[in-house]
Amino acid sequence: MNWAILFLFAMMALCFVIRMPISFSMLIASISYILVTRPGDLGEVFSVITGNMFSNYTMLAAPLFIFMANVMNESEVTDKMFAFCNGLLGKLKGGTAQVNVLISLIFSGMTGSAIADASGIGTMEIEQMKKEGYDAEFSCAITAASATVGPIFPPSIPMIIYAMLSGASIGKLFMGGMVPGVLLSILLAIYVGFISYKRNYPAGVVMTKKEFGIATLKALPALLTVIILLGGIYTGVCTPTEAGALASAYAILISTLIYRTMGPKKLWKVIKQSAANTATLALLTGTSMLFSYIISREQVSQAIAQAVLGITDNKYIFLLVVNIVFLLLGCIMDVSTIQLVFVPMILPLVKLMGIDLVHFGVIICFNMMIGLSTPPFGMLLFIVAGIGKTKIAGVIREIIPMVAIMIGLLLLLTYIPQIVMFIPNHVR
Repeated sequence: MNWAILFLFAMMALCFVIRMPISFSMLIASISYILVTRPGDLGEVFSVITGNMFSNYTMLAAPLFIFMANVMNESEVTDKMFAFCNGLLGKLKGGTAQVNVLISLIFSGMTGSAIADASGIGTMEIEQMKKEGYDAEFSCAITAASATVGPIFPPSIPMIIYAMLSGASIGKLFMGGMVPGVLLSILLAIYVGFISYKRNYPAGVVMTKKEFGIATLKALPALLTVIILLGGIYTGVCTPTEAGALASAYAILISTLIYRTMGPKKLWKVIKQSAANTATLALLTGTSMLFSYIISREQVSQAIAQAVLGITDNKYIFLLVVNIVFLLLGCIMDVSTIQLVFVPMILPLVKLMGIDLVHFGVIICFNMMIGLSTPPFGMLLFIVAGIGKTKIAGVIREIIPMVAIMIGLLLLLTYIPQIVMFIPNHVR
């Protein structure tokens, strides 16, 4: 760790202290480092970074999934899915809370974003639960916890970024997230059932067979989005990027022609919103590539590897330490910061220890999603508290047992790799 790399981290720390966004923090720190150490290399470095970024076909999938999520949220397609899930689970004790979990699993198969889930369909879920007599804090907590399924079950925007950073297969990462996503939904549903009986929460909407049939027919076009998306990827008909484009086109088709909830004005709004979201992601990606280039040139990863191997060469202890560190980081830092700054530093050590990149990618994405719901700075906590118009302290109190469930599942995924790798190893 020479003076130059210490200068880089000092500049970044200063930017964090003055609350500068992560993308600008990495950009300013990286440019300052180059100007101080090798000012003549500035043009060449940017040429390499932009060349790598624009030639990265993998990253094209992310804006397509962002666009599809915005179409689904804006076109009120989620209303149809909510009615369908109500018909399936409404008669259960705590039925609407159970619907909250199920619809997050279904919706995650379309968007791949926890934020899109919580801020989109989460609004409807929280309002409905409050109307039925659920505590506002519990309504917000289960909405935040269930939203974490989004980036675990495919498709997943964080997994796309991880694939770009590590070179792992997006298709296998998506397949690796299927079982963990379903398991998390089942565990949350069990917890909801326990709490519902304990607090005597009401059953949800009970439909007749005819009403459920109508709700199913209305939801079917939206549900086919998941089949088109995942079916296209897993049958090998198209790549994840192509599947994202196909599913986005289908989402526009059903929104405009079948449900008729999206006109030219709404579509233009979605395009502008998606462009803004994509620009933010592109800036993050570009600056992270620049930062990673410097980390690689200064051999920071090798220094970290030597330090860790000097303590232990046991991959199970290493995975435990990584999980603890990333969980702690998730309590105080944004997911994008963790993924773009810290993951590239430890990837060489992951490869050196023989840990499967797909297995590691799934557990690290799961770990970061727990961070979204972890006090005190989990982003989902602030989003759902704002939607539910309740104090964040109450949401934190309710979500702690759910976070404990997620951490327990994380440990299972870490030390029983077959849970993650079962589908990737059996589907070619």
